Amino acid sequence: MARKIYLGIAAISLLIVGAAFFKGDEIPEKTDLPWHIEHPKVDTIRIFGITLGTTNAQEAQQHFKEEGKPILFKSPSGHLVVEVFFEEVNLAGLKARIVLSIAVPESELQGMFDRGVRMNATGSGKEITLTPDDIARVFSLPVSSLTYMPATRLEDAVFAKRFGQPEMKVKENKGGAVHWLYPQNGLDIALGGNEKPLLQYIAPKNFDKLTQPLLAHGEILK
Repeated sequence: MARKIYLGIAAISLLIVGAAFFKGDEIPEKTDLPWHIEHPKVDTIRIFGITLGTTNAQEAQQHFKEEGKPILFKSPSGHLVVEVFFEEVNLAGLKARIVLSIAVPESELQGMFDRGVRMNATGSGKEITLTPDDIARVFSLPVSSLTYMPATRLEDAVFAKRFGQPEMKVKENKGGAVHWLYPQNGLDIALGGNEKPLLQYIAPKNFDKLTQPLLAHGEILK
């Protein structure tokens, strides 16, 4: 009986946390919430227990308590990038999909591509399955950026309450998504009408890597 009561209380607590997030109500501060952004140094941020540029993928995986899937991507233009996918992570009672971009040295990317054990064509390029040794190497390297995709669509007012008004809003020419930009926190929130939001975190010193493509192919709204 005591166990049933405990489980019931835990379930209710999670519902309260989720409802508070959606409505923008005040809830006890937790470090694994998407608006809890710390600045351990001027040029970087700490989010979800990860210090960008310092915490490696293995440490992030241990914090998430989920197994990540590493993939090497090759774009149609030939650009190579390595990411680690977490299909579902539960942080502070909120479910989300998380993608980590890994800071693999440019000198190592081509070798990983050449050694790849499998290649799949996608609409945005090619996905390469890495060798076990290269996977181990990827998990030893630092996280350069993080993308957080909540499991539920949220209203714009929730983000305004939690993050404040952005320094700039940019609307994509293709697709129409509106990006709320917070350069001081290295944060880009992409809102696409009926689509679920997408929050991308990057070290403030590298924020131009996000803004340059947006400004080249978008319209400033504010």
